[in-house]
Amino acid sequence: MSASAFSLSVAVPRGGFRLLSGEPVIGGAQEMEGLMHSFCGHCMSWVFTRFPDMMGDVVNVRSTMLEDTAGLEPFIETCTAEKLDWVTTPAKHSFAHFPSPEEFPALIEEFSRR
Repeated sequence: MSASAFSLSVAVPRGGFRLLSGEPVIGGAQEMEGLMHSFCGHCMSWVFTRFPDMMGDVVNVRSTMLEDTAGLEPFIETCTAEKLDWVTTPAKHSFAHFPSPEEFPALIEEFSRR
């Protein structure tokens, strides 16, 4: 969905997230029930994802959509089983696939304390 070596996003509490304009379209890979990837209806760029069952009250926003990314540093990297050999990040946590639903609450709590 990103057509890139990277798929960068930032977890934003639902209360701190709002759309300024447009109406998103749900699409993309929806392998898991409850997973909602939202796209721009005009250009079909992937904008954000909601997955209440795993991420709770957090919206996963594509960090390339943000005007200011100063101070953002990777905290978790996922799907490293598919990464390019030369890719490295300073992420504190690394997962070959995705963290299990049971791991998410502790990861979100740790991230929120940063």
